[in-house]
Parts: sequence; C-alpha cells; structure tokens
Amino acid sequence: MSTIEHTEEVKVPLRVAYDQWTRFESFPRFMEGVESVERLGGTRTAWVAEIAGVRREFEAEITERRPDECVAWRSVGGPHHAGTVTFHRIDDDRTRVTLRMEYDPEGFVEAAADWLHLVRMRVVGDLKRFKTFIESCGNKTGSQE
Repeated sequence: MSTIEHTEEVKVPLRVAYDQWTRFESFPRFMEGVESVERLGGTRTAWVAEIAGVRREFEAEITERRPDECVAWRSVGGPHHAGTVTFHRIDDDRTRVTLRMEYDPEGFVEAAADWLHLVRMRVVGDLKRFKTFIESCGNKTGSQE
C-alpha cells in the first residue's frame, strides 16, 4: 500500500474550492490521464483513466462528504485506492486543499511507476493543475451535491 499526500493553497473562497471539487465531471480538465468521470447516481461514479500506461475503468464510491470540509472515496472493484480531500479556510479569499490517497499498484508496470514516484508526481501535478484551473475560473462553476 502506498500513500501520497499533497497540499496546495488556492486563491479562492472555501465554498468555491469545495464546490468545484465536487464537480467530478470536470476532473479531466485538470487531472492527467483521466478521460472521463460519470455520476452513476447516489454516491457512485464511473471512471475511465490511464494509470501507469494502462487504461482502467472502475467505479468509486463517496464514503464521506461534509460540505466545505471534506470528500472521501474508495474504489469499488478494480485497482484498490482510497482517499480524502480536505478544505481549510485560510481567510475569505484563500483555501488550503489537502489530498491524501492510498493505493495498491497492480502488476509490474504499476509497481515500477510507484517505485519511480510517477504516481506521486501525477497526483501532485493534478492538485497544482486544480489550483490553476480554479483560480482561472474567477468564480465557481457550481456544485453537483
């Protein structure tokens, strides 16, 4: 089991950061390798993504959601991963976003990518791209709660 944790400060109000993160369908706009995320209803989403050069389709389930505080998930079937994204108000116009993710690499290619920290670099890059994306929006694009 590998664990990745990364924090970014975004220059938007807490509600804006949280609302944008809950728009799962927008993830391909800032997450490298994510082709699509579709809501299946309730707490489930269907993902199509490339992980360490391997195309994966899997479902994830939201296990916890506290508005303006956190969103937690775990995979359902497929490669095991789980995580939490937390949101902390710094001031009226800045928010600290922290992503913590645990995953089990499957097969030689994913294990090698993990050993080379390629997955860690991707997750850090995704959070940095989220920062750029949300700050360039100027305003939230809406919540999907």
